[in-house]
Order: sequence, then structure tokens, then C-alpha cells
Amino acid sequence: MKKLLYIPVNTKPEEMSTSKFVGRQFIKSFIKKYPEYEVEELDICNEYIPELNHRYFKGRGDIVSGSDYEALSEEDKKAVDRINELCNQFISADVYVIAAPMWSSLFPPRLKMYIDCVIQNNKAIKVTPEEVRGLLDDKERKMLYIQSSGGTYPRIFSWKIDHGANYLHDIFKFVGIDKFEKLLVEGVDMPSVGKHEALEKAFKEIDNLVDKMAIRELVKR
Repeated sequence: MKKLLYIPVNTKPEEMSTSKFVGRQFIKSFIKKYPEYEVEELDICNEYIPELNHRYFKGRGDIVSGSDYEALSEEDKKAVDRINELCNQFISADVYVIAAPMWSSLFPPRLKMYIDCVIQNNKAIKVTPEEVRGLLDDKERKMLYIQSSGGTYPRIFSWKIDHGANYLHDIFKFVGIDKFEKLLVEGVDMPSVGKHEALEKAFKEIDNLVDKMAIRELVKR
């Protein structure tokens, strides 16, 4: 069974968050069409996401184990265990859906904390004196980034504004996830667009994105 990992990123409840509301609609549409997928949900604003500390690592970024782990305090062991858990969960997935608002041309800081946890040496990447390379090209993986924003940004210069989508595309392509799609829910706070129209436009795109995100080898029709 293939796995979809859904990662909403907002402290607001779903009915108040545009990104989470659209994310939920995508998940419902995806599972309706591809019920053979297992869905895991990680609401990182309401889950324990450790902030990385040098005590958790040895050498060039290897997370501690063995006697180094046993020497940690109970609080630090809890953090290390959680980092390993988050990393293993991420690696085990096939399809990823991240739903977040644009904050200061980026995304909420909890998402960066989560990314730092899952991109670990000898798991998601390999760090050697000669090179740093991604390890998640071992199978087909796909990622969808759903982002809501109050304004609209013309494509001709959106790359100067939308650093969140660009960063996620680049970092996850580096670790081995080549297929990256984005669903931008723009103009939510603009009188010329508004939340209702932005949502309607996003919902029209969902059906096409559902098929793009499905890993074809799984589906037998």
C-alpha cells in the first residue's frame, strides 16, 4: 500500500484556515479517487517538533546513538527519539501534501523546524567529504504544496516574492523528490478577488492535481 503524508501548517482551526481548508478538500478528492492509499496526517503546529540542538548530533550531523544517546538527559532523548520518528515517517511516504499560508514571503517557522528534523544524514541525505547528495530517489515520490496568500503575485516576478514555494521545490528536489506541484490560493484578502473566488479557483484545479499526484504503478483499472 502506498502512503500519502498530509502536513497542514497553521495554528488556526481548519474552518478558519484557507490553506488547511483547501488541503482537506484535496485529501478528500484524492482518497475518493484512489482509496488504495493510506493517509497519515501530521499537524505540525499541534505536534511536538523538536528544535535542533548540537547535543543531538555527532560528527558532521549524524544523530546520536548508542553510548552517546544513553549519555543524554531524558528530555534530550525524547527530542532525539522524536526526530528519528519524524524522519522515518517522512521517508516511508510516497506522496506528500503540505498546506501552509504565506508568511513574510515564506511559510510559518514550524515548517522549517520540521524540515530540519526530517533531512537527516544517512537517511534523507548522505554527507561525505567528497559530496552531499539526496537519498530519496530510491522510488517515485511526489509532493504538492498548497499555499494561501492575501495578495496576488504575477508570474513574471513571483519568484522574487514567493520564497516559500521556491525553497520547498529546491530542497526537496535536492533530497530526491523530483515531482513537485503547487496550488496557490491567492488574493484571499483582496477586494478584487476575495476568499470565495480564490477558493472556487483552487477547487477547479484540484481534480487535475489529484491525477498528477497519483503514482500510476499503484492504480490498476
